[in-house]
Amino acid sequence: MPKAAGKTPGELSGKNVSNNSDMAEVKSMFREVLPKQGQLSVEDITTMVLCKPKLLPLKSLTLEKLEKMQQAAQDTIRQQEMAEKERQITH
Repeated sequence: MPKAAGKTPGELSGKNVSNNSDMAEVKSMFREVLPKQGQLSVEDITTMVLCKPKLLPLKSLTLEKLEKMQQAAQDTIRQQEMAEKERQITH
């Protein structure tokens, strides 16, 4: 029975292997085979990765600033109109 029989996949990949003799044995267990003719294809299985959700503001800061500026301009116009109406009434 080979030494690598009871090891985890991480140990077989060489991540947790303690000494060089185990590493040499692990390498000899798996042999890389590349085709000499034709196409080489690799199949990757895509999986979903869960991450922390990113909350986006409903209004950007620039939009909020523009709305405040517009509101201030409208208030100024209303005050000027009210002042003109008062002047017309008093004259």
